[in-house]
Amino acid sequence: MIHEIAQFITDQIFDMGYLGIFLLMLIESSFIPFPSEIVLVPAGYLASKGDMDISLILLASLLGSIGGALINYFGALYVGRKFLLKYGKYILISEETLDKMENFFKKHGAISTFTGRLIPGIRQLISIPAGLSKMNLKVFIFYTSLGALIWSIILVALGYLIGENQELIKEYLSQIVTITLVCVALITAMYIYNHKRKNA
Repeated sequence: MIHEIAQFITDQIFDMGYLGIFLLMLIESSFIPFPSEIVLVPAGYLASKGDMDISLILLASLLGSIGGALINYFGALYVGRKFLLKYGKYILISEETLDKMENFFKKHGAISTFTGRLIPGIRQLISIPAGLSKMNLKVFIFYTSLGALIWSIILVALGYLIGENQELIKEYLSQIVTITLVCVALITAMYIYNHKRKNA
């Protein structure tokens, strides 16, 4: 259902070109669940035909991703914390839990934001705890940009190399997600190992 709605929105906005890509990725990176592959894979295919420029696709995607992430970040920063302090007790979130989250992101916000941007289903949500914990904005934007750019390059390259073959796209996308999750796990493990070694 979500995929069909997203496809309808894509069809309506995609005629706007790079602005459409920006708006779609803005939606995708905010709190609205929206599959980025239905935006960037077709854009990559259009680039392979010479109808769009890859560098402009990636720029529009990156700016949209940052914009959507900032919506979540500032929403959580200015509204989320107050809301959770008032009503969090009803869903077992206490002020102590929020304080622990803030301390965690002060220490590990960079790696959490970067790896979170590479995990489907988490990539949109990672901005919320970052905002709740008042993570440094420059650090947040840098690691959000890095993760978002890597993900955008992967999807655009997929569309550029494979084109409109939906079966191949699904097959390769599934493999890419698996490889990405493995890489995220390795990066996280290396980070934890180095962190423990420094503390020791």
